[in-house]
Amino acid sequence: MKTTNIFSNKYLRGGLLIASGLLLGWIFFHNSAPEMAEKTAEIHDHEAEGHDVWTCSMHPQIRKDEPGDCPICGMDLIPLLKSDAVMDDQAIEMSESALKLAEVQTSVVTRGNVSKEVRLYGKIQADERLLKTQTAHIPGRIEQLLVNVTGENVRKGQLIAKVYSPELLTAQKELHEALTMADKYPAMLDAAREKLRLWKLNDQQITDIEKSGKVSTVFDVFATTSGIVANRKVNTGDYVSTGDVLFEMTDLSRVWALFDAYESDLSWISRGQNLEFTAQAIPGKTFSGKITFIDPVVDASSRITKVRVEVPNPGMQFKPEMFVNGIIKSQQAGSGDELIIPQSSVLWTGTRSVVYVKLPGADHPTFKMREITLGSSMKDSYLVMDGLAEGEEIVTNGTFSVDAAAQLAGKTSMMNPSESEGFTLSETLTKLQFKVFGECEMCKDRIETAAKTVSGVKNAEWNAEKQMLHVEFEEAKTNSDTIQKAIAAVGHDTEKYKAPDDVYKKLPECCLYRK
Repeated sequence: MKTTNIFSNKYLRGGLLIASGLLLGWIFFHNSAPEMAEKTAEIHDHEAEGHDVWTCSMHPQIRKDEPGDCPICGMDLIPLLKSDAVMDDQAIEMSESALKLAEVQTSVVTRGNVSKEVRLYGKIQADERLLKTQTAHIPGRIEQLLVNVTGENVRKGQLIAKVYSPELLTAQKELHEALTMADKYPAMLDAAREKLRLWKLNDQQITDIEKSGKVSTVFDVFATTSGIVANRKVNTGDYVSTGDVLFEMTDLSRVWALFDAYESDLSWISRGQNLEFTAQAIPGKTFSGKITFIDPVVDASSRITKVRVEVPNPGMQFKPEMFVNGIIKSQQAGSGDELIIPQSSVLWTGTRSVVYVKLPGADHPTFKMREITLGSSMKDSYLVMDGLAEGEEIVTNGTFSVDAAAQLAGKTSMMNPSESEGFTLSETLTKLQFKVFGECEMCKDRIETAAKTVSGVKNAEWNAEKQMLHVEFEEAKTNSDTIQKAIAAVGHDTEKYKAPDDVYKKLPECCLYRK
């Protein structure tokens, strides 16, 4: 009965439990004390041997001063020998397995020829030097128009119209009177004849007037030039004065192929280059010609300039306003021995371009960011002006993955600039995407060029399939509204702004996206 009363006391029960716990703890930890002492001694031995850095086997960018768990995956950290440490404190070390997972590939910087295929789009136009006008040399009324269809072919000397002219009636009478007094006043006869010649009457017509002795009320008008009627300016019954245009005519025996070249491609284009082109209306044929003229002025809104090729046109196969697609295979002047790297290897940070260089002599793949100076861009590569040497190994695939690993490790990266590398935090870019409407490669060039002309925009890439523009810009200098307004100003609707109708209507037919 007394025993039951003792255990029913709650204070006594608590005291017994605490005593039991202390006893069990002493039993277990008393036996393991030698083992713990041994492990502690082992750790100190590691530190004495250089094991003062701890890392993760799956995430080698993790560096700790003491053992523990990996903050990324939770695995136990392992000691890292000083000899295995990264040789540069701003470099990023990655394991072979991490490289495979990230699909990181490298290549050696080599030399090669700097060449590019420049694609141009344009139209066939009439040669401006062969454009002519047929004017009225006789004032009067059009009694009959013998050429009255646009596109009609006219030969020089062909009868094109009959005109009633009161002035010519008077001139004929003066000629007849001068004939009667030719013996006394020969100069008067010459003056009367010259007056008719100035009205473009030929000698045969003047002779017929003299022989007939009659005054004609209607006179024939003959073509003074050959060509195709491009525009008819008069109708039967119209009154015309001397110098009024009757027809605008053009000679299509030789035409111009006028191409649009963006200013970013002008460094690859020069006079005398061979240009190959095809026409949609003439499938299966390739034509070629020399560039004879490059417009010295760049259009302020579209950022393009005109490139001209003169083309013979036998059989009139080329017609004005016909679409043509051209290619220039250009090679920049130089030794042909320039450093070239793939475009996939380059990252852009502010106004700078950087690559990740693989450091030689490291036990594990180790990379460090380096700023370089780029020259001309080609289809899939860049010319390197400064910052790399032949034989160096750089990351060409998976560059963003390496940069991400550097960010996680707190090393120099695009989002973690270092003053020692010449980067400043103010150059951190804002990334944005929004919808921009377009149709073809010409649209892509126009949209990207318009975006890049905005101060503060460092990169712009338009995806035609998704109709989305990806831009990178300095938020302190510009914003989304300013960029979208600049794109709308050159003729492309954005998700927020509509292009002016007059600008949109001036776009080439292949660029018209509004349905």
